[in-house]
Amino acid sequence: MLIDTTAPMGGPRSYRGMVPTPPFEDRRDAGRQLAGLLTGYRDNRPFVIALPRGGVPVGYEVARALTAPMDVLPVRKLGAPGHREYGIGAIAPGGAIVLNVAAVRALGIPRAEIEAVVADETAELERRVRLYRGDRPLPDVQGHTVILVDDGLATGMTALAAIRAVRTLHPDRIVLAAPVCAPETATELRAEVDDVVCVARPDQFLAVGLWYRSFEQTTDEEVLALLSDARVNDLAAPATPDDTPRSPQ
Repeated sequence: MLIDTTAPMGGPRSYRGMVPTPPFEDRRDAGRQLAGLLTGYRDNRPFVIALPRGGVPVGYEVARALTAPMDVLPVRKLGAPGHREYGIGAIAPGGAIVLNVAAVRALGIPRAEIEAVVADETAELERRVRLYRGDRPLPDVQGHTVILVDDGLATGMTALAAIRAVRTLHPDRIVLAAPVCAPETATELRAEVDDVVCVARPDQFLAVGLWYRSFEQTTDEEVLALLSDARVNDLAAPATPDDTPRSPQ
């Protein structure tokens, strides 16, 4: 379990206007910029695993640039009871779970309520696994470098749960990659992986969405379209100039 004593305890805040010029147009643009920092892994037999939903458009562009196969690993944030927007942990397939013990203690959340949150999010996690993966097993990444991609690293809870799940697949190495990262989170997670790659590590991080001009919620339909396009076009083959994913059949 993750013991994170640095997570902020305040409620939701508004940061509108505090980042005058976001560096990323949208997640696809962020993925292309991130890919430019990952070209050194092209010859390491990389396998891109994206975190749905927002990490999938980013991961798609990384996989295209590196001519690497792409897959997804659903993860779910555990929100505090009554304040679901405030994360106290995360879960991933295979039973991986991390918990912000300091936050749980500070909020006085009883064990039974945590177990109820875990049960609810496990049901949603299983739904997403069925939707995005169907009956396909997790990819065989033994001997590969796994590049684990999300659209941003804030507290790092979901990323850590994903790292723990990927490690059970015995990859050669794990690289965590995101367009924007909270500096302290990137530092903490560096101890869990072989490398952490970020385009931007702003001192005043505030929130992931502030660093995008367009940060609309990624839908299930968009995730499925990108996954379908990745399979149909085989991203491990040279990428084509066509930048528009096809809808699933």
